[in-house]
Amino acid sequence: MTDLDDFDHERHVREAFELAREATARGDEPFGSVLVRDDAVVMRESNRVNTADDVRRHPELHLAHRACRELDASERAETVMYTSTEPCPMCAGGMRTAGFARVVYSVAGDEIGDFTGEHPPVRAATILGDRTTVQGPVLNDQGRAIHEAFDW
Repeated sequence: MTDLDDFDHERHVREAFELAREATARGDEPFGSVLVRDDAVVMRESNRVNTADDVRRHPELHLAHRACRELDASERAETVMYTSTEPCPMCAGGMRTAGFARVVYSVAGDEIGDFTGEHPPVRAATILGDRTTVQGPVLNDQGRAIHEAFDW
């Protein structure tokens, strides 16, 4: 099994940032995520809640859904999700079911509340902690800049 600590965390978080920027250009909120196995991106998603008119289209939840359909449990257990912002409770629940090895985020859930005015009632580590390692923040200033530029 690949050592997850050897993955290029910053490179993958930067790709999540690009997906977050694509989401805002399209009219969605600034969230993006990638799934990585063996230090290579295998799936990518950006927020599509507004443009798909679907509250479930958070990138983390949609990637968990896709991973459960496209990867077996042992593959998912060797997968890391990199995301521009710490997963909300809904997404963390989906990720728990998917059984990813780790999630790496840039902007923490309590920080996103500074922009949106809504603080998550439960942090991702509370939902995932015994199953998935939660790591972050990574490149926090760059992630916060994306939210600062967005018209919350």
